Amino acid sequence: MDPLDAVDWPLRTERLAIRRAAPEDAEPTWRWRRLPEVGEWITRAPTEFETYLEQFVDPERLRIQLVIEREDELIGDVMLRIEDGWAQAEVAEQGRGVQAELGWTLDPAHQGRGYATEALRAAIGACFTQLGLRRVHAGCFAANEPSWRVMERLGMRREEHSRKTGLHRSGEWMDGMNYGLLAEEWRG
Repeated sequence: MDPLDAVDWPLRTERLAIRRAAPEDAEPTWRWRRLPEVGEWITRAPTEFETYLEQFVDPERLRIQLVIEREDELIGDVMLRIEDGWAQAEVAEQGRGVQAELGWTLDPAHQGRGYATEALRAAIGACFTQLGLRRVHAGCFAANEPSWRVMERLGMRREEHSRKTGLHRSGEWMDGMNYGLLAEEWRG
């Protein structure tokens, strides 16, 4: 069973709805994912829609992909990947499926209004309540200040600032930042 099936979709906030992505969401999300200022920081930044569509509808990716809607318009997306926590061999089973990695993009036309923070707060809330996870984490290039500022606004703790550990598509090795939050630290 897919763990995300346990969530009561869509998640609703005061201004947004967050739901599981569907294949037909590829075209509207391409609107911002093709922009250089978005592609600068994301893991995959195809330059052709056909390549993006193939990646978007991949069942493994679609399974972890959420979209952010505001007044029936897609304005962003969230990746919510359930993962195993690190565990020693004797207790490995208890470490399975206990945490989530988050990632996100937001249409630049909708940035600066708190939508990413609002959507991620809802996703984190679902992780700790409906999914019963013990931890969430997210990472970014250190130069991507808007992303790590969102993590800090959410109450996530900076766990690592690594030196030149991520190879950027520009060819430059860049610093990385990783943040985490435990269920007992969550204030909703």
